[in-house]
Amino acid sequence: MRHRPRRAASALVFSAVVAAAALLSQQHAVAQNNSNDDVLIQMKQAFQRGDKGRLAALLPQARGHALEPWAAYWELKARLQEASPNEVQDFFARYPGTYQEDRLRNDWLLLLGQRRDWDGFSAAIAGFRMGDDAQVRCYAVLVETLRSGTATQAQADEVRRNWFAQKEADDGCLTAADRMAAARLISTNDVWKKARLAMEANRPQAARGAVTIAAPDALPLFEELNASAAKFLAGRAFVAAKSRKELVVLALIKIAMADPEQAATQLDSKWGPMLSAEERNWLWGTIGRQAAGKLSPMAGSYFANVTKNGDLSDDMLGWRVRAALRNGQWKEVAPAINAMSETAQLDPAWVYWKARALSAAGGDERRAQARELYQSIAGTRGFYEMLALEELGQRIVTPTRPAPLTPEEKAAARGNIGLNRGLYAIAIGLRPEGTREWNYATNLHDKGGMDDRALLAAADFACQREVWDRCINTSERTKGVIDAEQRFPMPFHDTVLRKSQDIGLDPAYVYGLIRQESRFIMDARSGVGASGLMQVMPATARWTARKIGMNDFTPGQINDRETNITIGTNYLKLALDDFDGSMALAAAAYNAGPGRPRNWRNGPVMEAAIWAENVPFNETRDYVKKVLANTTNYAAIITGKPQSLKERLGRVGPRDAAEPEPNKDLP
Repeated sequence: MRHRPRRAASALVFSAVVAAAALLSQQHAVAQNNSNDDVLIQMKQAFQRGDKGRLAALLPQARGHALEPWAAYWELKARLQEASPNEVQDFFARYPGTYQEDRLRNDWLLLLGQRRDWDGFSAAIAGFRMGDDAQVRCYAVLVETLRSGTATQAQADEVRRNWFAQKEADDGCLTAADRMAAARLISTNDVWKKARLAMEANRPQAARGAVTIAAPDALPLFEELNASAAKFLAGRAFVAAKSRKELVVLALIKIAMADPEQAATQLDSKWGPMLSAEERNWLWGTIGRQAAGKLSPMAGSYFANVTKNGDLSDDMLGWRVRAALRNGQWKEVAPAINAMSETAQLDPAWVYWKARALSAAGGDERRAQARELYQSIAGTRGFYEMLALEELGQRIVTPTRPAPLTPEEKAAARGNIGLNRGLYAIAIGLRPEGTREWNYATNLHDKGGMDDRALLAAADFACQREVWDRCINTSERTKGVIDAEQRFPMPFHDTVLRKSQDIGLDPAYVYGLIRQESRFIMDARSGVGASGLMQVMPATARWTARKIGMNDFTPGQINDRETNITIGTNYLKLALDDFDGSMALAAAAYNAGPGRPRNWRNGPVMEAAIWAENVPFNETRDYVKKVLANTTNYAAIITGKPQSLKERLGRVGPRDAAEPEPNKDLP
């Protein structure tokens, strides 16, 4: 997102500056710090441009500023390729324990790995606290094996996990995987599986890297199929060699990603008999997954060709479950979920749907198993947790608030240097940097992360400063307690309630949507140009303004809080009316535009929960579920009464032809 710098005259900036300046023992007055805020903004802009000269010229002016570590980081990171090891070590020594020190250490470790400077890498990694970079971890395992002369299966398994999780081609995991494959600790089948996953993700470079390990002599053929899978297959006859069959698999995957029906025809007519059962199963899984993502009624028949669920990836199995739910094939649900990895099976979505499938199968034993599964996730933390709670006969109520924070707990949060630096950065318009600094401070407090009480205190600190996204996200991380007022704040309460009630809109729905759209960040701006609390696109704003008779509207007004809420709520109401009052469909329309959910609702009538789970876009699917879960929690807070998510969801199906035509020009 892009944000406008705000002057330090605000209460937030003043408070954060005072705290940061005092805690960091700054010698300059706060006023001097404030006057240098523009230097930090200019340095961020120079860093984004890659302007090394400008960064070097500005750095002296940032010395002594509360955010000096950022200035120094940008300057050194921009020229890290040419920097000497001594310069890097000096940076580590000057800013010990900071996010910026750890961030630069991460950058430096990646560079050392690429340079094959294993001695330097070994020396630098000891101080790396984040430890969350998969490529760095792959390099670390590689160094361990180089020093010991041997590799273990546990090390190979770690490399495999990290490599499979990386979508883009990366040197660290590819190099480590190559070594593990040479030691026969990663199988050739696994290397080809990585190539398949990369092709499915449209990452040909990553696929090429895997082919280089599995069959380097096949690279010219890979280039041929990557250029045109159809031409590649047209020129092939029977293929016996493993590498040649795998190239056929990759070519059919490439076709399936664009046209699953064409891939199915090719697999059925020519290639199926030439491939192994595992290869055929993977391809049918890929074809079924693509068809299910298009909501094609053929998805179920494609998946029916799979003879072993264990040959499919978690993603394919997830779409097999979705297609089965959409078509009412409950017997297909549990077997597909049981074939997922242990980690995937713990996802509340699959826990819930497996329980539903067991209940549908009937019998005391299955119902008892279903009840245990519901109980394992039931609560108010999310969409499926709430649905599980309702399956147990309970409704959603606001959890009891934890014990009030003590003055000492609040003081500890206010005295945390990282939290203060984070708030200060956010206050002057460096929101991405401030967010990362804040997250680092809450994640790595004493290297063990903050406990629930410390997280509540940090969230309270952000709430008091009205930095609502940090307030919400930090509070959401507590495990043993829930502070609903922190997780579901209601800024601009009077305006939201008045604007909602004026047009007959549920204020809980409005709050649920704003919380998901912008986290109540006033100057939020999306990558596609949506603005403000309710993330309204300029064209949508103009259309809505005309529709409601706001004749004096100008584009600049969209960032005015009152105007943004007026236009956002009115558009939401128009969308809700357009979709027969379905909150799920209207939320999808708000996120993805009305045309897509108009198509997605076609087909059988089904529970809205099943419909939402089948939304083809990952972002919109997640959005709809979160907006509805948010809405239910807000309703419980606003009304003080038990709520039902199921009742809000209802059912979804094609538009009733007897009803008036939808508002075709709804943008």
